[in-house]
Amino acid sequence: MPLKPGLPLPDLTLKSKTDAGLVDVKLRRNVGKGPTVILFFPLAFTGTCTDEMCKVTNDFESYKSLGADVIAISVDSPFAQEAWAKMNQIGITVVSDFNRVAIKAFKVIDNKVIAEKTGLQKVAKRAVFVADKAGNVVHVEAKRDPSQLPNFAKVKRAIGA
Repeated sequence: MPLKPGLPLPDLTLKSKTDAGLVDVKLRRNVGKGPTVILFFPLAFTGTCTDEMCKVTNDFESYKSLGADVIAISVDSPFAQEAWAKMNQIGITVVSDFNRVAIKAFKVIDNKVIAEKTGLQKVAKRAVFVADKAGNVVHVEAKRDPSQLPNFAKVKRAIGA
């Protein structure tokens, strides 16, 4: 079962690759400022994941207008993520959970569905967590089927609540 509403976002720092090099990204960096949206996706360079991140990028202004910070997480290396993000013009923060600490902390490890389809294990389930300004989780959506996108209307309602 994924991390439940009412619990605080895990205090984790993950790596992101930018033009400035590898940088640390704290998942709780927006605490005290506004809500946080954490999007877990299985793998970069895949159709559904690319579609999801492009949709969020194209609608990023609506998240910003609600004061939300958006962070996307996969187990890909930060170098692969950077190439993928540039190729697809993904404009949100993408961070690497290469060591799989976040998928364990948020309890979104997919050992079955994706493995059955691809043979790959220990990737992230497609999931979204919304935390309030205090850093407490207020909305969770984890998909059993990785081809299903989150309900972004519910995510925005949770941000505005």
